Amino acid sequence: MTVLVVGSVALDSVETPFGAAENVLGGSAVLFASAASLLTPVQLVGVIGSDYPVDKLQPLATRGVDLAGLEKVDGESFRWRARYRHDLNVAETLETRLGVFSHFRPKIPDQFKKAPFVFLGNIDPRLQMDVLRQVDSPKLVACDTMNFWIESRRADLVALLAKVHMITLNDAEARQLTEKANLVHAARWIMNQGPRYVIIKKGEHGAFMFTRESVFFAPAYPLEQIFDPTGAGDSFAGGFVGYLAKTGDLSDANMRRAVVYGSALGSFAVEKFSNERLMELTRAEVDKRVGEFRKLVAFDTEMPS
Repeated sequence: MTVLVVGSVALDSVETPFGAAENVLGGSAVLFASAASLLTPVQLVGVIGSDYPVDKLQPLATRGVDLAGLEKVDGESFRWRARYRHDLNVAETLETRLGVFSHFRPKIPDQFKKAPFVFLGNIDPRLQMDVLRQVDSPKLVACDTMNFWIESRRADLVALLAKVHMITLNDAEARQLTEKANLVHAARWIMNQGPRYVIIKKGEHGAFMFTRESVFFAPAYPLEQIFDPTGAGDSFAGGFVGYLAKTGDLSDANMRRAVVYGSALGSFAVEKFSNERLMELTRAEVDKRVGEFRKLVAFDTEMPS
C-alpha cells in the first residue's frame, strides 16, 4: 500500500566530530521517504525554492517516490545549519533559513488523496490539520511534532491529536507536551486526547510504543560509529509506517514488528550524512539487521533446575 508524506524538503549543512557535509538533502519528508521507500511506494508533498538541486532527488524517484506533490516556487529553499559535539543526541542549531517553506500551504494532488497511510511530518499543526481535510479516510494517520510547535501552537497540536491514530515524539517532547515527568503517565495523557498509539523515542536508548493494552520497547542498535544523527527520527518513522503500509496489518504483533523495522532504518540512517546510507541500502541488509535486533532481546525464560 502507498504512504503519503507531507513535510519539509530542505538543504542541510551539518558538522559532527566525524566530519562535515554542506548543502546535502534534508527535511522530514525527504528522510522519511528515503527510509519508507525501501519497503513500499511513497507519495511526497513539500515545497522547494528555485535554488534547489532537483537532480539530487532523482534517486528517490527511481526508487518509487512519487514527487508529483513537490511544489517549486521562486525564492530560497529551506536551509538548516547545525553542529553536533560529542553528545550526538543534541544538535546546536547555527542557522535556520525557512525561505519558501515559511509560506508552505500543502496542496494534495487528487491522485494522492486516497493514500491509505499518511504521515504528517514535523510542520505547523494547523497545516497538518489542513492535510487531513484534503485526504479521504486513510487507514492510519501518524504525525510528528517538536518542541517549537508544542510551545507556540499547543492548542492546535492538542486539537490535532483528536484526529490522528498515532504520534511519534521524543521523551523530552512528551514531557513538555503533557507536563508529566513519567513517560507512562505522559503516554496515557496523549492517548486520552485521541491517538491509539504513542511512540516515544529515546535516541540512543531505543523507543517505546504505548497502546491502551500494552507497552513495547525496542532497543537502539549498538553501532560502533555514528556520523550524523540528524535523520534518525524521520527514518525511524519511515521504517515504521513503511512496514505497516507494506503489510497492511495493524495487529499488535505487527505493530511491534514495525517498531523494530523503524529502529533498524533509524540505525542505518546515522551511519552516513544526509540520506546517503539509506539510498544505498538493500532490503536484504534491512532484514538482516532486523534479525540482529531479534537476537538483542532474545532470552530463555526457563529457570535452571
